[in-house]
Amino acid sequence: MRLDRLLTMTMILINRKKVKAQELAELFEVSVRTIYRDVETLSLAGVPVISQQGVNGGISLIDGYRVDKQVFTKEELASLSIAIKSALTSYEDAHAEAVLEKLTGVADEKVKQSIDQLFIDLSPWGHNVILKEQITLLKKAIENEYCVSFTYSTGYGQTSNRLIEPHTIVQKGKVWFVYGYCLLRESFRLFKISRMKNLTREMTSFERKEVNLSALPWNEDWFQPQNLVDLTLSFDPKIMTLMEETFGADNVNIENLSVHISLPEDEWLYGFLLSFGHRIKILKPTHISEIVQERAREIVDLYRDNES
Repeated sequence: MRLDRLLTMTMILINRKKVKAQELAELFEVSVRTIYRDVETLSLAGVPVISQQGVNGGISLIDGYRVDKQVFTKEELASLSIAIKSALTSYEDAHAEAVLEKLTGVADEKVKQSIDQLFIDLSPWGHNVILKEQITLLKKAIENEYCVSFTYSTGYGQTSNRLIEPHTIVQKGKVWFVYGYCLLRESFRLFKISRMKNLTREMTSFERKEVNLSALPWNEDWFQPQNLVDLTLSFDPKIMTLMEETFGADNVNIENLSVHISLPEDEWLYGFLLSFGHRIKILKPTHISEIVQERAREIVDLYRDNES
């Protein structure tokens, strides 16, 4: 997490007059270039950080600069602690754990109670050790700006060897992805981490490209108007709550037990609709209904063949 690194770096600079960039890079297990980028971020945020070159150079704060001990309100301290605890459910980060320990160490009893009032567990059901290891590896590769290679499988079972420049780890719904520049396709792509095999951090470094992550670029292709289909579903009243949880209460008509929503049409959509079994019926469009019916017949035929 970059946030915990920036916070820890600020505390180190407050407690020490001058620190070498290489020393900070080794401490946080990132590149020197990343450290200088962090220095620029702190400076833009109003922290008076200065960097001096040469034998006696290093990174330091302007003389006389002090930070009020009440940098965070109690509510902010609790929110920050909750965010770090939540992130640590998905990957390992010794520095984030150290920051969390520092935050809880200075918190009073009321703040500690607030921290325990909300816990966000981002890990999947069951103990998926491999996924956590993959996320940890990808996080370190992103921080140190190293390429990663892996064998990637599509939803249709096709495989290809990929070498990418990882930029961002993304959790979309319940699924984890890595967003990076694919050197094979020469463009940014979104890769589902569960489909990545033989994930390896390479020694090839890269320079991070400018990406406007606030615009959620991974949504651009999937939710293009030409890829969307308008769905109308009817459902069993017994799963009313499930429908509202899945599609959002605004898209559910309680009076006639129907759902109206636009979703991208692909293999995922067919499987998603089938997952509701006999509890829903596709009213529109007709071609989606026909495809799902055909898939259902194939499932029935599969079990009939097993019985014979």
